[in-house]
Order: sequence, then C-alpha cells, then structure tokens
Amino acid sequence: MVLATGLACAQPPSAFLRGENTGPASQVDPASLKDVGIDQHLDEQVPLDLQFKDENGSTVRLGDYFKKGRPVILTLVYYQCPMLCSEVLTGLNSSMQVMKFTAGSEYEVVTVSIDPRDTPEMAKEKKASYLQEYNRPGAEQGWHFLTGEPENITKLAKAVGWKYRWDPKMNQFIHGAGIMIVTPQGKLAQYYYGIEYSPKDLRLGLVEASQDRIGTIVDKVELYCFHYDPHTGKYGAVISNVLRIAGAATILLLGGFIVLMVRRDGHAGHHETGQA
Repeated sequence: MVLATGLACAQPPSAFLRGENTGPASQVDPASLKDVGIDQHLDEQVPLDLQFKDENGSTVRLGDYFKKGRPVILTLVYYQCPMLCSEVLTGLNSSMQVMKFTAGSEYEVVTVSIDPRDTPEMAKEKKASYLQEYNRPGAEQGWHFLTGEPENITKLAKAVGWKYRWDPKMNQFIHGAGIMIVTPQGKLAQYYYGIEYSPKDLRLGLVEASQDRIGTIVDKVELYCFHYDPHTGKYGAVISNVLRIAGAATILLLGGFIVLMVRRDGHAGHHETGQA
C-alpha cells in the first residue's frame, strides 16, 4: 500500500505537497514519479545483517544498533540532497528536541544514505551539524549516519518499502519524505510521512515499539486512548477507550466524594456527642 508520494529534492516540499507549481527550474515530470513512494511493510523484518560504513569509516552491521533493546528511528536520505532530505532531518530533529526521551538513552536513530556516492566524511559532517542543533549529552552515541554499497542500500530500501529513482536530467534522486520506527527486534512498527512529525505521536510510537520498556504510566494511558492509524501515519483517539477512562474517573471521583461526606458526617456526629 503506497501512502506517500514521491518528491523531487529540487521542489520546495511544502509547495509540492500542496500541488503548487514553483516554476520551470523546479518542475517535476509526472512520469518521473512512477514507482516512487513509500510502501508500508508493517511488522516485516529489517535485514539486520546488512553492512554499511559509519561516519568514522568503520564497517558496521545494521543489527549493531538493535542490540541495546531500544526502538530505532530509521531515516533514508542522502547527504548531497539539495533540499528535501535536510527538511526531513530538520523536522525529525525538532521533534526530538521537544521529547523528554534522548537519542542514545531511550532510543536510537539510524540515518542511511541511499546514494552510494556519499562518503563517511559527508556523513560525519552531517552528524556534527545535527548533533550541534540537537544539543543533548550522549546523543553522539545514539544518532548514527551511515553510507553503503549499492547492493546493501537497495536491499534495505526494498525491505522497508522505500521506492526511489535517480533522475539524470535533474542530477538527483526522486524519493519520498518520511521516517520509520523499528522495534528492538528489527520489525517495522510505524511510518510517519512528510517533513514535520508530531512529538506526541513520535513519543507514543517509541513507547509502543519498545513494548513498554520506556515511558511512564501517563504514556501507557495515552496508548490505551490513542491508537496508531497506518493510513494517516498518526495517532487518533479511540472513543470507546476514552469513554471507559472517563467513566472510571467519574466513578472514582464519586466514590471519593461519598467517602469524604461519610467521614465528615461521622466526625460531625462524634463532635456533637462529645459536646452533649
């Protein structure tokens, strides 16, 4: 099921999403968008044995970032992208800054380049830039920027439903905009589309993907009242559960009020007896 339209990096994302034409320099041939987008592969396994290079040039396995029992935010971008990829990472960074959870503590972030021409040096530069903006202690151990060979990039993209193509006329990749949440076991749990991500949805997604290993009792109650909708890539209220919570709260309040009144009347009766 394709739920995200392909976007050309030369096209201003907000304008493209609204269907606006921004002029000849940024026009995208509709034919070039064929077979570009994001297919949801929910609950399917990410190939954790794939090898990449990290920002320091060391060979790593994708599975190396799933050994700590934390959910993973996975992003597919490329470091020479003229616009859209930066918007995706900036949007993610903004949401991460709002959340109390910290990358490297409650969750991991893995950013993989879809461009085999990208180098570890480029990855390192990107990482330094976003970590400076994120500004959380220890985050350098929790946000990873990877590059790889064409074969492994293709396998990863296919596994997660990320369909993109190279446009020789524009000299850039045409691809979708979004991020994914993956469970600690490497199962695809949720997809979020566009370039802005609700911090609340992102937090609840991480809590749910972690199988309750992170988060508070408040998060658990919210997950009871709000369920992830794969069609919209957002959390929506489950009215029946909200009504159950409201009903239980009303009963508790009434029960507390009755107990308080009984104790108050008993205390008043005891006081009057003592005076008599």
